[in-house]
Amino acid sequence: MSLYDDAVLVLKDYEDQPELRRLYLDHLADHPDGLWKACRAGHITASALVIDPAGGRVLLTLHRKLRMWLQMGGHCEPGDATLAAAALREATEESGVSGLTLLPGGPVRLDRHPIPAPCHWHLDVQYAVVAPVGAAHAVSDESLDVRWFPYAEVADVADDSVVRLLESARARLAE
Repeated sequence: MSLYDDAVLVLKDYEDQPELRRLYLDHLADHPDGLWKACRAGHITASALVIDPAGGRVLLTLHRKLRMWLQMGGHCEPGDATLAAAALREATEESGVSGLTLLPGGPVRLDRHPIPAPCHWHLDVQYAVVAPVGAAHAVSDESLDVRWFPYAEVADVADDSVVRLLESARARLAE
């Protein structure tokens, strides 16, 4: 199965956010290259919120270009077999944490946000990953900093999209 086929299946199975889900599926139907950074109409990205449920905290990255505290994530690459694998790869690369595990149940949210031209949109498929106890992190080339934040402090440092992702991930953890 190709990454494109996996993305379509993942989105068809995703039950929340029906309007945004339809927009993502329509985008892929209209743009066979819609998973790749080269697609100027926008592209699917994969991200993951790194969670330490026992510690009640999340690991965020201070994005080098955007200078915002965000979850780990980014562009799909040709070697990614699935969206989940892309999100896990991005989370591992950007956090420096080994042994991350995907939270079961597929994506926890979708988030469409504008980006500078020539591409105009990121259609982000957002997952959550659980960090092992005592996980050590590192700052990647894409970050200015990587830091743990208690759940209660996320709204003070990150934008609403990260807050919504945290809320959805915590709800998934409680299931």
